[in-house]
Amino acid sequence: MPPASPSPILRRRRLGTELRRLREAAGLTGDQVIERIGWASASKLSRLENGRSRPDPQDVQDLLHLYGADEALRKELLGITEEAGDMRGWLRNFPVMTQQQRSWAELEAGCAEISEYNPVLVPGLLQTPGYARVRIVSARQVGERAGDPEPTEEPETEVQARLARQSLLTREPDAPRYTAVLEEAALGRRAGPPKVLHEQLEQLCELALLPNVTLHVLPRDTPIGDWYLPPTAFSVYRFADPLDPETVAIEGGFTDVMSTEAKTLNRYKVVFEWLCTAALPASDTLSWLIEATGRLTETASPSTVAYGSATAPVQRRRHSGRLTER
Repeated sequence: MPPASPSPILRRRRLGTELRRLREAAGLTGDQVIERIGWASASKLSRLENGRSRPDPQDVQDLLHLYGADEALRKELLGITEEAGDMRGWLRNFPVMTQQQRSWAELEAGCAEISEYNPVLVPGLLQTPGYARVRIVSARQVGERAGDPEPTEEPETEVQARLARQSLLTREPDAPRYTAVLEEAALGRRAGPPKVLHEQLEQLCELALLPNVTLHVLPRDTPIGDWYLPPTAFSVYRFADPLDPETVAIEGGFTDVMSTEAKTLNRYKVVFEWLCTAALPASDTLSWLIEATGRLTETASPSTVAYGSATAPVQRRRHSGRLTER
């Protein structure tokens, strides 16, 4: 099972925030700190405060002494320092992990609540192996055409790393509260072969029954707010430790952006509230998923889906509130 504690990367961010706060409370500039402690590198403090380097316990002790931190705070921050440096120990909790999946696992570990929206895909924490394989391989084809360096990880390794993150949802006793808004288009025929989609819908039906998971399907013609259109996929993370800053991850297709800025977070929280209000309630979503699974049963014949090979998508249209094949 993935660990309940936050990842070392999150611990570094938390430590950096605390060190900056203590420095400012002591009325010291970065240059003054460097001079008094006698560090040779002027960027060393900046890297620590921005969570960009593995902290050395002795360096942190020197800073805490300079800032006059009390004993209780020293003990807490030195404990965080130890967690921030143990990347190998943290990764041992995952049976398989890759660099691409690690950034998401780092955010998800230690979460108390995760809220996700994606206009075109099923989020990674909900994907079946077949659906994940199609997504990974089809995305790599773009890189190949663009002349990107060949990925070092095999597709199947990437699939298994994505699946390793998913046990987060069934982790005991502290699985996070998970809510996702799924666009109807993300579950349509363009996403993959019928067999892959059938398996994905079946898994969503099962996940929707978990006590900590809430799924909402957003019908394609339902307006959001006052005709608002969310431009990107995004995820909002709230952590079990209230002092760890909430984070929003904004997915831009080929570039992801993460922010802890309160103004940015509040905007995405408002959008997520609008999405949940516009989407089907959880009970109606489960009924929708069950019906959609049934409609695909007849077309989901056994087929070989090797690294994303797919049949041509079938066009679909809405008629009397139901999806019908054309």
